[in-house]
Amino acid sequence: MDAEKQKRLESAGWRVGDATEFLGLAPDEAELVEVRLRLSRALQGERKRLQMSQAALAERMHSSQSRVAKIEAGDPSVSIDLMIRALLGLGVRRQQLAEWLGAA
Repeated sequence: MDAEKQKRLESAGWRVGDATEFLGLAPDEAELVEVRLRLSRALQGERKRLQMSQAALAERMHSSQSRVAKIEAGDPSVSIDLMIRALLGLGVRRQQLAEWLGAA
């Protein structure tokens, strides 16, 4: 959010913060949320880069299109293990995973 918009919101009585503050997350919980988001965004980006549909990825994973949609949405019912398996199934290397997870 740009500084001008934040200033307007605060002058109107709104409190501006981030999701961690809003949800009252502990640092480790916030980091876990960030990891899930990075993995889900990475999966969607790689799938699109390969010009693959969710259905095609689901078939490759022996799963369903709706499950791939949930992975890409960062749904909490999806395990981090499944997210990583999906990325590896797209040909992502461990080094790339490490780079995505290490990015600040």
